[in-house]
Amino acid sequence: MKRQSGVLLPVFSLPGPYGCGTFGKNAFHFIDRLKEGGFSIWQVLPFGIVDEHYSPYMSFSSFAGNPYFIDPDILFEQGLITEEELIDQEVVYPYLCRYEEIDSKRMNLLKKAASRFSDVTAVQNFMKENPLVAGSCRFLALKEKNCGKRWQEWTESEPDGETLFAWQFIEYEFHREWKRVRDYAAECGIKILGDLPFYVSQDSYDVWSSPDQFLLDERNNPTHVAGVPPDYFAENGQLWGNPIYDWDKMEKDGYKWWKDRMNYVLTMFDGIRVDHFRAFSAFWKIPADSPTAKTGKWVEGPGRKIIDAFREFESRNKFILAEDLGIIDDSTRELLEYSGYPGMAVIQFGFGDSPKSPHLPHNYKKNLIAYTGTHDNNTLLGFLQNSNDGIRNEIADYYGYPSNVHEAVIRSVMMSSADTVILPLQDILGFGADTRINTPGVPDGNWRYRVTADQLNSADMRKFRHFNTIYGRI
Repeated sequence: MKRQSGVLLPVFSLPGPYGCGTFGKNAFHFIDRLKEGGFSIWQVLPFGIVDEHYSPYMSFSSFAGNPYFIDPDILFEQGLITEEELIDQEVVYPYLCRYEEIDSKRMNLLKKAASRFSDVTAVQNFMKENPLVAGSCRFLALKEKNCGKRWQEWTESEPDGETLFAWQFIEYEFHREWKRVRDYAAECGIKILGDLPFYVSQDSYDVWSSPDQFLLDERNNPTHVAGVPPDYFAENGQLWGNPIYDWDKMEKDGYKWWKDRMNYVLTMFDGIRVDHFRAFSAFWKIPADSPTAKTGKWVEGPGRKIIDAFREFESRNKFILAEDLGIIDDSTRELLEYSGYPGMAVIQFGFGDSPKSPHLPHNYKKNLIAYTGTHDNNTLLGFLQNSNDGIRNEIADYYGYPSNVHEAVIRSVMMSSADTVILPLQDILGFGADTRINTPGVPDGNWRYRVTADQLNSADMRKFRHFNTIYGRI
């Protein structure tokens, strides 16, 4: 892998007047800004429909895109909505995602657009070419037919035809708009790094359509759920609640279910980050009735067998990144080395440990993606401000007591041996803890950060182009 760099920013964090970021003109402008800065990667978060806490990691389907990313301006330009309907979608507050306001009216707008869309054949052909997307649309239409209940409680088995077509149109339009953004990014020399959540939601098309692939009881409820033990982020661990995979069953058909997911995301992106990679080695298995994650236990995962199943994707000129953070043991390190995927280093984890920490720049290897922080971390400035005196003194000593510690940290990551460096946009802008995207283990108040147009335009991309140049990342 060549030396390169990128910026982490979720699509929902883009500027715009419609309550959250979309695939509209601001996505194209963000790509322009990346190009100005000499960056060649845009890292995003998962594209799935969000849950009640607005997390993109607990979606109703691995094969359905978030309807809120569809741009109302583009619908207006196509003549699918009126000017009055467009204006009604505007949300005044630009600094946070206003999901509550979007929830109350965006789906109604999209259904109106669907009812006015005349090229039904195009939608039908897209569904035939993408049967897993089509299946997701049927699931979502059935969920509406059953008043939003969990699929285990459904009594209606046939969706409303108008609702089904609305979902088919939504997914058709989502993918059509995203392709325009991707094509433009490619013209600008920008690759898109997507994100593959390791687990799926219990109430999802994934489990509904393939219940035999999960550890469920006779009522199709999980016998065990996923999470992680107590760690840096949460003293009681994290109880995610996702159903656990039946790895023995998956092995029998060559991990087809997993390969379908991998194929889908690699079709949408130039590369993907596989979340929670260590669970391929061993995963934390928690009884479904447990109140916390503390009662779980480590269970051996599929290991090399599933990595071998993924080898067929290596010919596509795509890249796969393994999220290997958290409690990592020798077996996980060995599996990562066997896969050949680059792992991750996050400089915030390097301090307060030891000089041998793999998260410190002097220990970085080439096959690595180095971060100043991820979506689960505080911003770099927030980390520097909120650390205790001991950590702050250690950081200052590490960098020789510079006048600008924030910039010194960024420079050290960019000049390191790591082939790839990713900076959250908040770190480029020098923003504090109030712009953090997610705090693991805390269900509410996350996934809302947005940058404004003025803030994005104020980013000193000339400085970062200089960094990318002098450290050989262009």
